[in-house]
Amino acid sequence: MPDATLELTHKLPAELDRRAFFTKIGLGSLSIAAAGTIVFSYEYLSPNVLYEPSAIVNVGKPENFAVNSVTMDVNSGIYLVRAEEGYFALSAVCTHLGCLTAWNQDLGIIACPCHGSKFTRTGEKIEGPAPKPLPWLKTWVDDEGDLMVDRSTDIPSLQYLRI
Repeated sequence: MPDATLELTHKLPAELDRRAFFTKIGLGSLSIAAAGTIVFSYEYLSPNVLYEPSAIVNVGKPENFAVNSVTMDVNSGIYLVRAEEGYFALSAVCTHLGCLTAWNQDLGIIACPCHGSKFTRTGEKIEGPAPKPLPWLKTWVDDEGDLMVDRSTDIPSLQYLRI
């Protein structure tokens, strides 16, 4: 019988005691925290590129626009206006809170559907909460004869492009 008890005591040290148990729990927790830190560090350091459309928009040939017409390009958020004096482009984004405005052919005004600001065909504010008129955008003709608009460059109003 004493030999059986001796054999049993040799198997007991393989079990975890309290100190070893908490050591393994602590090391496991530190490993998980280190792995999380590595993942978040990688996400932080990896490039976070935002692909936006070009600020320069090709709106087409000048002959495609009739005299006294207002043409809206919804994708780029601009109006191309052909007046008797020449061509010009306006931002279609309301200066109040950034809503996309709409050209109302019947009334001959640009209206913001969000808060009711109204603008003339040249971008001047008529009424509403908008603090400023719609900005005029840089417009030119490229080497192939297409009208180009730079949405990132405002110009003083009443600077027509004459072709």
